[in-house]
Amino acid sequence: MTKSEAKERIEKLKKLIDKYRYQYHVLNKLEISEEALDSLKHELKKLEDEFPDLVTPDSPTQRVAGKPLKEFKKIRHQSKMMSLEDVFSEEEFSEWLARIKKLAPRDNFPFYSEPKFDGLALSVVYEDGILKYTATRGDGEIGEDVTQNVRTIESVPLRIDQKGRVEVRGEAIITKKNFEIINRGQKKKGGKVYANTRNLAAGSLRQLDPKITASRRLDFFAYDLITKTSDVLKTSDVLEFHSEEHKTLRELGFKTGGDLERRCENAAEVFKHYKKIAEKREKLAYNIDGIVISIDSNELFKKLGVVGKAPRGAIAFKFSPKEAATKVEDIVVQVGRTGALTPVAILRPVEIGGVTVSRATLHNEDEIKRLGIKIGDSVIVGRAGDVIPDVRKVLKELRTGREKEFHMPKHCPVCNKPTKKEKEMLAKCVNKNCPAMHRENLYHFVSRKAFNIDGLGPKILDAFLDNGLIQDAADIFELKEDDIAPLERFGEKSAENIILAIKNARKISLARFLYALGILHVGEETALLLAKQFPISNFQFLIKKYKNLSSENLQNIQDIGPKVAESIRNWFQDEHNIKFLEKLEKAGVKIEKPALHVSSPKLQGKTFVFTGEMESMSRDEAKAKVRDLGGDPSETVSKNTDYVVAGYSPGSKYDKAKKLGAKIMGEKEFLKLIK
Repeated sequence: MTKSEAKERIEKLKKLIDKYRYQYHVLNKLEISEEALDSLKHELKKLEDEFPDLVTPDSPTQRVAGKPLKEFKKIRHQSKMMSLEDVFSEEEFSEWLARIKKLAPRDNFPFYSEPKFDGLALSVVYEDGILKYTATRGDGEIGEDVTQNVRTIESVPLRIDQKGRVEVRGEAIITKKNFEIINRGQKKKGGKVYANTRNLAAGSLRQLDPKITASRRLDFFAYDLITKTSDVLKTSDVLEFHSEEHKTLRELGFKTGGDLERRCENAAEVFKHYKKIAEKREKLAYNIDGIVISIDSNELFKKLGVVGKAPRGAIAFKFSPKEAATKVEDIVVQVGRTGALTPVAILRPVEIGGVTVSRATLHNEDEIKRLGIKIGDSVIVGRAGDVIPDVRKVLKELRTGREKEFHMPKHCPVCNKPTKKEKEMLAKCVNKNCPAMHRENLYHFVSRKAFNIDGLGPKILDAFLDNGLIQDAADIFELKEDDIAPLERFGEKSAENIILAIKNARKISLARFLYALGILHVGEETALLLAKQFPISNFQFLIKKYKNLSSENLQNIQDIGPKVAESIRNWFQDEHNIKFLEKLEKAGVKIEKPALHVSSPKLQGKTFVFTGEMESMSRDEAKAKVRDLGGDPSETVSKNTDYVVAGYSPGSKYDKAKKLGAKIMGEKEFLKLIK
């Protein structure tokens, strides 16, 4: 990037970040996630580090936080409440450490690691052991007096065993459980629904009525001890290490990070601890968005000083976000197993949810128009769990005028046959012999929820196809070691493992078999319903039965409507598909008859729909448990739905359930029900 390009980008980033910071810190709302805002600030900081002469006093990197709200009395902090610089990878942490070692050359020095709480920073001040006042961070120099509200937080002592002036800094947070309860109550009365726990903690402390704050049941974790009383032993002025401050804070009656804290002797121990905490993160009662790493020596920390708004001796080592900002370098079109053309954004690689993401689905032409996306745009990309990354928002404020329009092709990019436009702006290749559709069907056939052939991924299937070893999925079961071993990058052992995996996959349940066939609109749940209604294990009986099913027969099955019924019927009426089934039988594939028994009829006849993220188990595990107890999991909420189980961040199913009056339960209630 040239200096003039960097200058243009910096100016646009500054303007956009200021807009979002004002929304959050002053208006108490935010159009994008805080993680996405963090990634924009991170990009700005890196550009300013690369071109330091472009740093200006008005840059968001040069200040700590937003302006205090007008409703509260202002308090000036006796020492500035600073913020921390962020790093997002081991490489960036190592770069920070290298800069520290230039200023303090030595082989090694210990660090202290503690959780980075996702709440609101507070300064709690005591005079001769009595709580005098509490202030928010504000702009780092002047905060808001929230003393009356903080008095309602049980984990903030009103009295401590310490003479003189003592200042304790920490984070006011709200647990995930209380967040869920409060938002549920807000929805019931048509009030404001909070986007995240930090927003709720901040909103709760900025209430003019302390009774409202008390009802939110906030918590407080201390992380710093500051005092100017030099004649008392329990002060950070005389404590040698930051880790000793934490011990003193606990002795004074404050909560700290507990077993999430650790003294690390070197960077390797920091990385190990980071991974351990990242694994625990989702199971914690409260949200943390990383760990704070400080030089443990207070003397060295003080000597390193401050740069801009942050101390040099500490860094926020953030967890990989679920959303991040990046750039669209191109838009390509993929052809799926049903012929659907899906536009895909090729991204500048960015880490999201612990995975490096370089592609994101744009779904269809309608979505492209809704987003208004162009090649070259800066975008916010999200990823939750195993879901394919998608573009959440286009940052049009960062456009340079050099972005390019994108239009869906009128011909299939693989076979060059004309495409047909269907409902919902979905373009399809109608050529049944399109090579792309054929490959995608093969990938689906061997996937985890279908035949689950271990080690047989897209690259290996491509090699089999390109070398003429297979024509369709049935040919996979005819392969021998001698066929595979001569291929490039395949040895004898590798060939042996693949053949063994294929052999082990020959037996399959009817539900998984039906799902593997790739019938349009037949997902896991529909395949299970079909297997339950027609439990057939003989290929010829299966062909005969399904071939003779009418659309009416199929629609008598719960959750199968006219569109799905027609798709199933059309698949079994196609002679090419019938020959494929016969070929599978000849290749030795065996369908196992579904087990009709359940461990308990406790949930017999009850229909469940799951929405949101669960902590104790995955949705697949929850559905399996419901089936085991005689119940029926469903993907759609209807008037026949008995229970909707809502985890964290429930989606539109929650709103529909509320509208239809279906019983909504939380995860704990569900666990109690299935116990």
